Amino acid sequence: QVRLVESGGGLVQPGGSLRLSCAASGSIFSLNVMGWYRQTPGKQRELVAIISSGGSTNYKDRVKGRFTISRDNAKNAVYLQMNSLKPEDTAVYYCYENQLQRSYWGQGTQVTVSS
Repeated sequence: QVRLVESGGGLVQPGGSLRLSCAASGSIFSLNVMGWYRQTPGKQRELVAIISSGGSTNYKDRVKGRFTISRDNAKNAVYLQMNSLKPEDTAVYYCYENQLQRSYWGQGTQVTVSS
């Protein structure tokens, strides 16, 4: 069974940085698309960044140049480096994995950007 566990969230001041990690198990990780989504109360979950099995990446426009997604297939892990954080980045961040057209989600990690 596919399992995703996020870590690295927390409280940070505007302009600060955080690095989210997601550990995957039970999947053919190296072949799958991985990503990060985020959600705030009352809004739909939105894509933040995605990385293909080959390492190609795509980002939400509002995070381009500030966030970087990466993966380590040897560790079955995906990361999201978030720099120059803004209050509007505050959300629960979810790790995502697509395997054979099925979507899997982690439990989420809270990121709060506030002074």
